[in-house]
Amino acid sequence: MHLSVRGWDDSPGNPRSALQRGGEGARGVAQSLAQTPPELAAPPCGPQLAVPEARPTVPPSGCPSVRLRPPRSPPVPSAAVHPAMAARLLLRSLRVLSARSAPRPPPSARCSHSGAEARLETPSAKKLTDIGIRRIFSSEHDIFRESVRKFFQEEVIPHHTEWEKAGEVSREVWEKAGKQGLLGINIAEKHGGIGGDLLSTAVTWEEQAYSNCTGPGFSLHSDIVMPYIANYGTKEQIEKFIPQMTAGKCIGAIAMTEPGAGSDLQGVRTNAKRSGSDWILNGSKVFITNGWLSDLVIVVAVTNREARSPAHGISLFLVENGMKGFIKGRKLHKMGMKAQDTAELFFEDVRLPANALLGEENKGFYYLMQELPQERLLIAELAISACEFMFEETRNYVKQRKAFGKTVAHIQTVQHKLAELKTHICVTRAFVDSCLQLHETKRLDSGSASMAKYWASELQNSVAYECVQLHGGWGYMWEYPIAKAYVDARVQPIYGGTNEIMKELIARQIVSDS
Repeated sequence: MHLSVRGWDDSPGNPRSALQRGGEGARGVAQSLAQTPPELAAPPCGPQLAVPEARPTVPPSGCPSVRLRPPRSPPVPSAAVHPAMAARLLLRSLRVLSARSAPRPPPSARCSHSGAEARLETPSAKKLTDIGIRRIFSSEHDIFRESVRKFFQEEVIPHHTEWEKAGEVSREVWEKAGKQGLLGINIAEKHGGIGGDLLSTAVTWEEQAYSNCTGPGFSLHSDIVMPYIANYGTKEQIEKFIPQMTAGKCIGAIAMTEPGAGSDLQGVRTNAKRSGSDWILNGSKVFITNGWLSDLVIVVAVTNREARSPAHGISLFLVENGMKGFIKGRKLHKMGMKAQDTAELFFEDVRLPANALLGEENKGFYYLMQELPQERLLIAELAISACEFMFEETRNYVKQRKAFGKTVAHIQTVQHKLAELKTHICVTRAFVDSCLQLHETKRLDSGSASMAKYWASELQNSVAYECVQLHGGWGYMWEYPIAKAYVDARVQPIYGGTNEIMKELIARQIVSDS
């Protein structure tokens, strides 16, 4: 079969690689792969826990085991195959490249994940965090996952304790994530994004949860903020912000919540009034993730108080860091997620040009309703992935901790608890995976997204409670990963719309006549 690629640009200056142009040119990738012996090396683990002798030995945290497959001989591409496709075929044939190979970018939206490959589902997998399981993913997603896992092990885990003390991550890690192709994955290439599929985006959500590092706000930046600009922004706005956000040089945030308006978006008091062709913005926001580091904030504001309902008088504005009157308050001291910068934002007579309006005037509430299902699916994915991490962390612990002359794992009540936890996790994983597939084909409705967010976040807190209990006293110690996972879990039923609101949305769909 003859394969061709239109518009191929193999010039050294082009930043894309053989797979969405994420590293060196296609010919270079093909040549380097042909010259590289296919040894397989497991990515390095995170830092070892400093455990005193008296404590039970626990495997290093933040290092889910990676199931590697035996190497296969790379296929020899025919002369009719374009160099880009040759590199793609070679990449698909290898599980892990040598350390000197370029980072693997995410699979494109054209990537097949039909489930034709024989893949284990989570109930049958040796570990819930294994690479190569779940039929919704393909071998290309596995290659990308290995790259993402290595990124978190090398660039995030070693620094996270330091970031927790500072209350923010470094800007350097944002730019490294951009270079790795981890930001703006699901944003179209024509808009300056990576052009990968939704499942590649989900890989990054899962791997961050498996690392137990909640500091970097990559998912909010890429999968909540950027879609508003890509979907509703003007050509000028897209060209100005999306490429810089994909590169990690412009950090995004969205400001909805106010001191008196959280889940009730129609209670927003921040307002913008016309002044000639400009807008004057006044108000305040609170609990804004990425707020302290933000270079760009999407602000929800009232623009028509005379509208027939508050929902019909809300607009979205793009506010840039450094604008006169835009003030960042304090970094909020939270119970958990200590490395994730969360801030108060104040707007005092901020003069915004006409082109700061995102989308149409008074259509902001409609845009929010369109994008919130993805935000809720994101929270569900993070929640169930955190459950998988906590389960594996606890299984490792009880298999080594001894009591009453045997390991805790051989006590029947502990075995039954593990059986319950795994069953609940696997059932929820199946539902969340189904929602991912629906969303990829634009068929995920608000009710299903609300169910996923509500159920998975409640389960996350239940699993966290039980896993701490199974750790005994050590589960209450901060140096054990399960303690951090426990406090980080508590916010999941709150943000993105409280679970009480999720139940309301689900119920409305149930009793609706339409």
